[in-house]
Amino acid sequence: MSDTDGVTPQSTVDKAAVTRRITRLSVGVAVALIALKAFALGASGSVSILASLTDSVLDLVASLATFYAVRWAAAPPDAEHRYGHGKGEAMAALVQAGLIFASAVFIGWEALQRMVDPRPVGAGGWAVAVILVSIALTAGLVWLQGKALKETGSLAVAGDRSHYAADLAANGVVLIGVVSGAWLHAPGLDAAAGLIVAIWLFWGAFGLLKEASGHLLDQSAGEAEQQAVTTAVLADPRITGIHALRTRMAGSTLMVQMHVDMDPHLTLEAAHAIVEEAEARIRAVLPDSDILIHADPAGLRPTQASTELKAPEAVETPPASGQTVPHTGPWS
Repeated sequence: MSDTDGVTPQSTVDKAAVTRRITRLSVGVAVALIALKAFALGASGSVSILASLTDSVLDLVASLATFYAVRWAAAPPDAEHRYGHGKGEAMAALVQAGLIFASAVFIGWEALQRMVDPRPVGAGGWAVAVILVSIALTAGLVWLQGKALKETGSLAVAGDRSHYAADLAANGVVLIGVVSGAWLHAPGLDAAAGLIVAIWLFWGAFGLLKEASGHLLDQSAGEAEQQAVTTAVLADPRITGIHALRTRMAGSTLMVQMHVDMDPHLTLEAAHAIVEEAEARIRAVLPDSDILIHADPAGLRPTQASTELKAPEAVETPPASGQTVPHTGPWS
């Protein structure tokens, strides 16, 4: 009995605008970081700079995927997507996880080769300056993404933020590697810094993959959300029980389905009003939710009804070829 069929709530529209703005900024920052790090790589030849540049290139690809995914996910339900397009965000996060895995493997391999065959790092001053600027840009973006994430709960934005948060820490490691290679004449440390970046990226990709897979496989909402739904519904004493509660996430929208037990002597109009009030209470604590509540007469379970419908005396012999029989029973 949800009233959101084909309608996009104003809060969803506002959140879509926030995600569009932050994804545009993310793409712009990624382009700037690639340009800076490409210059630093050409000047220094640092493997840790190479690792950071490779990660930034993949960040740009991931940010572009997020840029388009959040726009598609914000589209309202249509005839072919009755639950909306929210899982587009989870698909974008899955792509991001795959790209991060790929970059981790590439960086790790390059770092191991440089540890076996160290190469000198030059132009340390330029490389350090570029990394410091990269840290400042990345930190600003992560802060803005954090604000946007609090407003929207977007999985795609969360995945993009995970990228750049990992970059922020990785840039610190890269800075140590460049300083060690250029000024301490220890290129092996530069390669080791690149290897640490690779391990960091791999771990971050694993967490992002797990979260995105949970959304795509309809993992239930957290215990806190389910408890909030139960408490809100049972606040009305006319609802005597809940069963068959199902929850899942579609983007930032919580999908809720359940059966509730009520007095079997209530009129249809009265039962409908009680269900509408229960939905309103759920939305008061979980605003971005799509709710479907089925009212059951208290004391009657679906298994009882199905047993009665399948009683032996209700089974009839099929008519012979060419013969017809009149329909009888509750569906006639």
